[in-house]
Amino acid sequence: MNKKLYVGNLSYATTEADLRKLFSESGTVVSATIIMDRETGQSKGFGFVEMETTEAAQAAINKFNNYEFNRRNITVSEARPPKENSYGGGSRGGSGGGSYNRDNRSGGGGNRNRSSSGGGSNRY
Repeated sequence: MNKKLYVGNLSYATTEADLRKLFSESGTVVSATIIMDRETGQSKGFGFVEMETTEAAQAAINKFNNYEFNRRNITVSEARPPKENSYGGGSRGGSGGGSYNRDNRSGGGGNRNRSSSGGGSNRY
């Protein structure tokens, strides 16, 4: 069974080929992915390596966690399953906004009808 590993604190210069080559020292690498920023195309400094067996994954964790690679001490651990996005309703917390405008207060922004200058109470 394939086992996915999280690899953190990567140098921005590290490539997927570099990861694949390094982790192949512990067993067969199924895939190696570096997460890139959508806007800049630059590495976010972490990625995932999928090992062919649980044993190879554990060997990689033991060997490469806190291992110096491209002048950085990388972090290697078992990847957690991705969190589910809850875009379909439910409480999104915090804002308190909406169309109910009690006492001329806007949701989340405080009372905008009073002037304030930061921390003091300049009323004149």
